[in-house]
Amino acid sequence: MSLPRSHWVLALSALALAPSARAQQNVPHAGYVFPAGGRQGTSFRAEVGGQFLDGAARVLVSGGGIQVKVLAHEKPLNGMQLAALREKLQELRKKADPASLKELFEVREKLTKAVRRPANPAISETVTLQVTLAPGAAAGPRELRLAATGGLTNPLMFCVGRLPEIIRVPARPEPPARPAQAIAAIPVQARIEPPADVTLPAVVNGRILPGGVDRYKFYAHKGQKLVFVASARDLIPYLPDAVPGWFQATLTLYDLKRHELAYTDDYRFHPDPVLYYEVEADGPYVLEIKDAVYRGREDFVYRIALGELPFITSVFPLGGKAGARTEVALEGWNLPVSHMTAVPGDDLPGILRLSVSRDGHPSNLVPFALDVLPDLIEQEPNDQPEKACKVTLPVIVNGRIDRPGDRDVFRIDGHSGEQVVAEVVARRLESPLDSVLELTDAAGHRLAFNDDHEDKGSGLVTHHADSLIRATLPADGAYFLHLTDAQQKGGPEYAYRLRLSAPRPDFALRAVPSSVTIRGNAAAPVTVYALRADGFTGPIRLSLKDAPAGVNLGGGVVPANQDQVKVTLTARPTVAEEPFALSLEGSATIEGAEITRPAVPADDMMQAFASHHLVPAQEMRATVAGRGFGKNMLRLAAGTRLKIPAGGTVMIPVAPLPNRANVKYQFELSEAPEGISIQTVAMTDQKTEILLACDAAKVKPGLSGNLILQLYAQRTQEAAKKKAQGARRMPAATLPAIRFEVVAAAKPAE
Repeated sequence: MSLPRSHWVLALSALALAPSARAQQNVPHAGYVFPAGGRQGTSFRAEVGGQFLDGAARVLVSGGGIQVKVLAHEKPLNGMQLAALREKLQELRKKADPASLKELFEVREKLTKAVRRPANPAISETVTLQVTLAPGAAAGPRELRLAATGGLTNPLMFCVGRLPEIIRVPARPEPPARPAQAIAAIPVQARIEPPADVTLPAVVNGRILPGGVDRYKFYAHKGQKLVFVASARDLIPYLPDAVPGWFQATLTLYDLKRHELAYTDDYRFHPDPVLYYEVEADGPYVLEIKDAVYRGREDFVYRIALGELPFITSVFPLGGKAGARTEVALEGWNLPVSHMTAVPGDDLPGILRLSVSRDGHPSNLVPFALDVLPDLIEQEPNDQPEKACKVTLPVIVNGRIDRPGDRDVFRIDGHSGEQVVAEVVARRLESPLDSVLELTDAAGHRLAFNDDHEDKGSGLVTHHADSLIRATLPADGAYFLHLTDAQQKGGPEYAYRLRLSAPRPDFALRAVPSSVTIRGNAAAPVTVYALRADGFTGPIRLSLKDAPAGVNLGGGVVPANQDQVKVTLTARPTVAEEPFALSLEGSATIEGAEITRPAVPADDMMQAFASHHLVPAQEMRATVAGRGFGKNMLRLAAGTRLKIPAGGTVMIPVAPLPNRANVKYQFELSEAPEGISIQTVAMTDQKTEILLACDAAKVKPGLSGNLILQLYAQRTQEAAKKKAQGARRMPAATLPAIRFEVVAAAKPAE
């Protein structure tokens, strides 16, 4: 429903605000980088595919030792440009002089590239880079972002390695007739190219286009223990418009007669395949990679490390006490040792990454959990209550379901009213265990049961297979906790860490997105997710840590009993010429103690049209790009909490805006609680007032949080006709977060 003209906010001209509005609407996006890494001490060209990359002149890569230069930016031609090129081509064909021949080929090449552009608009633009890796650049995963006119792109994984690298550029198939065919299944006969020659060990880089099958030929000797580690989903965790939501790579090993020697389409529960093969005879072999159902697209990028490389398949125990040295047994392929000592660098809980090296080649990294609680090793036999392992709380038990059908039972002597938490951490530490927990009393009666417990902090885990029980004991006596695998599987690698304790209220934070673009004197929204543990429900105070002067946080509180809040970041236009790092942290009072936790930067990624995942990033980066309206529009005093009466209204004052007749503006609330809405917007030469209404049937007193006001711009119909353009609406500004609380309506005086 449109508002009367007097209720529209009229502001700056369309020409003045169009660039800012477009920049906020068309957020720069990076869909892939190819190749997704390189070797120390080398220089090569790479391509980033994305959208809204105009003005991409800088590249940010986390860590040091990498220099990147932008060489070119190409984007799809619009209809008018294509028509002009076709006309030009026809004109050149009519000319017979040699001088026109070169131009004809150039025009034809432009048309060919335009037709072969990816069907997905999100990766239709490309930026060509020259990448130089210093010899001493630290090996490992990095994050790569582009800085464009509209701001920073999301981060992409970019790997620095030690092995020789090969870049395979696929032949392009014919363009799809319809966009949906871009990642459609295509028969295997569609396109199998000749194999590329590889000398082991090496890393090969490629990407799979529709129907593509890439093959690599190498020579191996009898007795070699070869490992092939593919990275595809690790590089681009989630594709929003593809099922199952990532490039599902498969690996197949053949001899030259095309006899299949080994095949895999995953590694345990990881979508990226890992293949192990002991060579039976000297000779040439061929490794093949493709998508499981022959899909393909420019963002189906992969890296494969191949050779006699060390690879850890499991460790035991999966963790130890923070600050203490722990002896760890290793299982795997081509390992130089069977045991190692985990040496934490401090006494803080968290995750340590373990690795070993052989002949200068590092193995994969495996997680090793650290905690402050005492721990012990599970002792067999303990598969029946009469043989249960007796434990005293609090404790962490390191154990494993070491054979199919195995069950581990633990005895707890508890008291009436005592609260007990039993939590398994296994899948989150790369164990294949799909745990099940059951708590019974001494008579065998079930008190609690859990199979899967979702941890929103594990952004790359799609099957939340770890279990958690929180129970109140009904009486003094013995209780038994049963732990097994849901599928009755088992083996040495089916390890777990079982925490048994009273509730330990705590929280973790995620800040989304990890790339923030702030308009000068305007606001940029950031969503902070609170991952609450063991019943903690209190408020969490948010703050910026070591931020540049002039950068401010608005609405910095996660209210009690809520698991997320939208805050805003504001900055002066001159706060920084270059993108800068940002850190958020949260503090809360828990059981009388002040607890502070960092907000881990993350990105909200969609999987296969539906599921959302908070994928952690290495760092949060921000930039100040352009200007907003020139001044902060909100006229509430800093720190003010807006009190909204249930069933009533409240006024929000906003700065007056110039009256322009060719543009109209409309305020909207972004993701406001149901029941809180804008009733009217009124403007005079002195002020603008936004009247909020609160529906008492939908909102109860006590609700608190932040309100985010968005201002949208739209040309009037007359102005749109003059410009021969549509009157489409575009976002023009975001106001700083407004803290609010719903209060009981005042009783009328008698």
